[in-house]
Amino acid sequence: MFRPLLLLALPLAVASGPAAAQKGDLAPKPDTYLCPHTTGTGAVDCFVNAVEHLYTMCRQVKSIEIIEFGYEKSDAGVNGAKSEYCVDKHKLSMTRPYQAALREATGSGSAVDGLRALHELWLKALAELKWKVGESDDQYKARVVLPYEAFRDRASAVRTALASGKPKVAAAATPVARTGAKPKAAAAPPTRSGAN
Repeated sequence: MFRPLLLLALPLAVASGPAAAQKGDLAPKPDTYLCPHTTGTGAVDCFVNAVEHLYTMCRQVKSIEIIEFGYEKSDAGVNGAKSEYCVDKHKLSMTRPYQAALREATGSGSAVDGLRALHELWLKALAELKWKVGESDDQYKARVVLPYEAFRDRASAVRTALASGKPKVAAAATPVARTGAKPKAAAAPPTRSGAN
């Protein structure tokens, strides 16, 4: 009589073990699908890593279409459907990392501008994965690897803007502490004594 109940309870106990262990894990982990090579846990780090990673994924899908159908026919009919799906899918999957990176960089206007420029560059690079009529094999391959350098340059500029933006916030607070001056409090409204 106890065996069937024990057999039913055992899978429930095993299944709840990992979930309980995960609840104690407070540090957020980067999304390993969107940004598998990120070096930090920050949203900006994940976003700049995702830009390169997702571009590479769609570039590889396009390369398979080109191998399968040839340059001239790689976009004919439904031949380019897989790469189009890849681009559309990753435009959607990039929404959260992009918005999170913008929120994280809110204190630095130049970092926010840099993130926006990087996102626009990424969108343009995805749109230009298609072969252009008259382009040789070498020209196509050279053109589709060019965005990587631009991605890294923009990412570096964003990181620099974030690093230089943080000390300015701390420096603005230090003069009050050094002079010992207390901020002025708003004057209390006059009280009416004995008016009752």
